[in-house]
Amino acid sequence: MAVVAARQGRSSAFQRSTPVRGYRSRLATSGHVLALVFGIILAGALGISLPTPAFAQFTYTPLPPHPPKPQRPANDGQMLVQATEVDYDYNNSRVSAVGNVQMFYNGTSVEADKVIYDQKTKRLHAEGNIRMTDVDGKITYANILDLSDDYRDGFVDSLHVDTADSTRMAATRADRSSGNYTVFENGVYTACAPCKDDPKKPPLWQVKGARIIHDQSDKMLYFENAQLEFFGVPMAYLPYFSAPDPTVKRKTGFLMPSFTDVSTYGYAVEVPFFWDIAPDYDATFSPRFTSQQGVLFQAEFRQRLLNGSYQIRAYGIDQQDPAAFAGQPGDRQFRGEVETKGEFALSDKWVWGWEGVAVTDYMVMSDYRLSLYKDPLAAFLTLPTEAISQIYLTGVGDRSYFDARAIYYLSLSGNQSQVPVVAPVIDYSNVVNHSVLGGEFSYKGNFTSLTRDTAAFDPITAAALANGSCLPTSADPARTITPANCLLRGMPGTYTRATGEVDWRRSFTDSAGEIWTPFASLRADAIDTSVANQPGVSNFLPTGESQALRLMPTVGLEYRYPFINVQPWGTTTIEPIAQVIIRPNEPDAGKLPNEDAQSFTFDTSNLFAVDKFSGYDREEGGGRANVGVQATTQFDRGGSVTAVFGQSYQLFGLNSFAVADVTNTALDSGLDKPVSDYVASINYSPNRTYTFSTRARFDELTGSVERFEAEGRANYDRFSIGLLYGDYAAQPDIGYLTRREGVLASGSVKLAANWVMTGAARWDLVLNEINQYAVGAGYVDDCFIFAVNYVTSYQYATATSPPILNHTFLLQLGLRTLANTTTGSQ
Repeated sequence: MAVVAARQGRSSAFQRSTPVRGYRSRLATSGHVLALVFGIILAGALGISLPTPAFAQFTYTPLPPHPPKPQRPANDGQMLVQATEVDYDYNNSRVSAVGNVQMFYNGTSVEADKVIYDQKTKRLHAEGNIRMTDVDGKITYANILDLSDDYRDGFVDSLHVDTADSTRMAATRADRSSGNYTVFENGVYTACAPCKDDPKKPPLWQVKGARIIHDQSDKMLYFENAQLEFFGVPMAYLPYFSAPDPTVKRKTGFLMPSFTDVSTYGYAVEVPFFWDIAPDYDATFSPRFTSQQGVLFQAEFRQRLLNGSYQIRAYGIDQQDPAAFAGQPGDRQFRGEVETKGEFALSDKWVWGWEGVAVTDYMVMSDYRLSLYKDPLAAFLTLPTEAISQIYLTGVGDRSYFDARAIYYLSLSGNQSQVPVVAPVIDYSNVVNHSVLGGEFSYKGNFTSLTRDTAAFDPITAAALANGSCLPTSADPARTITPANCLLRGMPGTYTRATGEVDWRRSFTDSAGEIWTPFASLRADAIDTSVANQPGVSNFLPTGESQALRLMPTVGLEYRYPFINVQPWGTTTIEPIAQVIIRPNEPDAGKLPNEDAQSFTFDTSNLFAVDKFSGYDREEGGGRANVGVQATTQFDRGGSVTAVFGQSYQLFGLNSFAVADVTNTALDSGLDKPVSDYVASINYSPNRTYTFSTRARFDELTGSVERFEAEGRANYDRFSIGLLYGDYAAQPDIGYLTRREGVLASGSVKLAANWVMTGAARWDLVLNEINQYAVGAGYVDDCFIFAVNYVTSYQYATATSPPILNHTFLLQLGLRTLANTTTGSQ
């Protein structure tokens, strides 16, 4: 949760030596630009075939669930009629029903004041208060109806249609022919529900057409002389346009265009075209016409097979002005990217798949807002540092798990040589289904092999950062690239490790209710390294070929004694916990590479972990005792409170957490001393509305706060709010030179029945400034969305410059079943 305190990770004086990147920004909010964009959106909203929103900040109000469709009955030719009066004209072969008529025929029901069925012409004529419901749930209201008995031909006067998808059509007359075409004269279409207080009041939006033609076989609606109205006021006119009917999920045609204004390529319009090639595969072509760099071609192909699916995306542009990126990777004629991913099931337990990314240069994604950078809302708190290419095989059993994959990380910072290639990494774990010596027996293994071309160093002092002391190009790297100035985040060369571990544990409960759990484990690691002799590396690791074998036998005992107190209002359980672990020292502590165990935080979540390191490259050694108490209260009316408090003690041997390795993992963690800091946590959930939690670490001598996080959330009918506070002491051994403190707040409020406002902000309490925020407001109902979002986020302009604040303005418009679009300015 350190993201709360500082966007750049360390203190304000520090940036990583392998920065991400970013882009310049430009915010255009002039009135004439917004008016132009809004007008284009309204016009474009009527020229689409399949809606596809670019961003999902605001979504439609969910529609009430529809009852399941009844099974379509067989066409048995039997007609059931119920009415006040039924007359049979045998001479003319007519059946007349008068008064509260209800007729059921081939899955369709008709209700009317009067119904006449001519058996010779096989036509059905109905008059007065007609309500016809077909087997798909579509309801047609009319004054006069005249149809063939198979509903293929006929006409309807003064009709109103409600579909199962909550869309509505009305017309003065509708003619149906060939069982396929229906022509609505003076038709009106909308996806909005009528006003409950005044059903005759115009809906929020509707499309009127002199004629609306419904092609049932192609599932298309064709509008002639159409106009888009809001609250009955015409806003846009088109002589002709077409759209799929509301039942269509996929249809070939143009999608809703989107508009952007970005400093790297200027004004742009993107006009996607969707091609429904077959039921199992399709393609989308999305040329983006930019004012400064020409046309960016985009294409995506998707296919779903019996056991999985895959997709391929390709981007390419022949830049008109490469000099706009002078001195940057984008200063080239052609730029592009290819992405692919897929996943397939081999059985109900096994799947395999892949992800792949290839680019002409590492800044093409951010310069043209592609792939990981396409959604500016997702970049509010996170910024991609790598794109992943991998192939994997995963299996999940009842009590077992297997995963094997090969991974290639594409650096988005221009430091590709410092990023490892992992091939492969394999994990397996299994819990034996039967007891062994009366207890649970499990085993697991890991195999990892990776290579890296160039060492990756991080400075941990202000002077090292300012002087570039951790760069291989420094004046005397053998003297400046040292553990006193730098961390070796990634070793150059090849690193291979195979790990196997077996575990056993068994619990006993004595007559006093005390729970005793003895446990034992044996872990073995075989390590082979080939460390390249690059500048400064020998100050951290021995260079050249080397091998190591580590064995770690462990035995221990865990003790719990729960006390239970039952009251009319709930149940409280107080449980003292003590754990004693006996094992030898960590072999070769701090002398081996550390690739997967660099992240470490000591809190109540790992207080009673036998090995507290986050990965396999480090393993905890020496005798240790973990003690604490856990209290839980469960209220009868719902809700609970859980509190944990504890401390850890190094009993004998070498304290692994006090040993500096190449990344100083666990130094300044609170465990790097014989008696650890105190850790505590409280989680309170009184009901579904509120949740509250805290996590803290206190110095064992002074009681000062070394790490504190508090998080609270509340969700009401009209508003929700979330607050996260973080306070972190300086950790100079790993590069955090100053204290970090901040607040992250987010929330939404329903200002009125359909008006919503959202926001989020991060406040750096050390610098006393709000360094990031996002604000959004909009109107949302079941058929219409109009929203505005303003987002600020940090981005990198170049591979070596510090981050800058990027501003994004988004305008979102949605007409359910017709159009969704987002316009952005950055």
